[in-house]
Amino acid sequence: MPSITTRHFIQTAGTLLAGLVLVACGKQEPPAPAASAPATAASAPAPAAKVYVVGTDAAYAPFESQNEKAEIVGFDIDVAKAVAQKAGIEVKFLNTPWEGIFNSLNQGDRDLLISAITITPERRQTMDFSTPYFDAQQLIAVMKDSKIAKFADLKKLKVGVQNGTTGDEVITKLQGKDSGNIKRFESTPLALKELEGGGVDAVVADNGVVVHYVNNNSDLKFKTISDASFATEQYGLAVKKGNAELLEKINKGLVAVKADGTYAQIYTKYFGAPPAPGAAAK
Repeated sequence: MPSITTRHFIQTAGTLLAGLVLVACGKQEPPAPAASAPATAASAPAPAAKVYVVGTDAAYAPFESQNEKAEIVGFDIDVAKAVAQKAGIEVKFLNTPWEGIFNSLNQGDRDLLISAITITPERRQTMDFSTPYFDAQQLIAVMKDSKIAKFADLKKLKVGVQNGTTGDEVITKLQGKDSGNIKRFESTPLALKELEGGGVDAVVADNGVVVHYVNNNSDLKFKTISDASFATEQYGLAVKKGNAELLEKINKGLVAVKADGTYAQIYTKYFGAPPAPGAAAK
């Protein structure tokens, strides 16, 4: 048996050691753990439904007013709630003074308005309206012993109106924009209070609110006068100019509440009878 020299032993050991190093260098690292899968859309919370803010001047019974709990109630409110339900949208109402109500819409503080708002060509320039939902007309309120018989009789008399309303517009056209006989108030009930106290000779305002006030204050000895010169007006819900998406939803809701009798029920609740055939309610 040949002897193993020291040199041969060293060479043999070196060869074995090199082989071990090569094996170690060729060993694969264990695979890294897979990254966690991102949360699926189904596990993410659903976004909250938009709540549309409705501006209304709650000082115009029976259309909108506040009850003893400071809740906003009235014909317009019931109509808007019914329309919203049919349109599949959620709404909340905020009391908004009439003098700033249109600015609140244009500035985006309100999404829509319902407040016995007459649709006029001037207003259409700055906002969009739904299809009409109520027919109205101006009405004159005077004391029962008054000699006033027609609108023309108000030419030189003191007349109370709510500022910025169509009643304000018609009496301004009659007396002139510089007339000192026009007394403007924040609300129609305030104008009627002035009539009661003798501060004005008459009040001109929408028929719905005047009749409601007179019927609920029979002790005040008021009477009302209609005039053939007063054109029929129509109320609409207002949205910001160009908001076609919301306007479409509102109009579809209006069609639905008129078709299924909901509107007629609300109208009868507040005015004692269903709307006349051919009225805006149809």
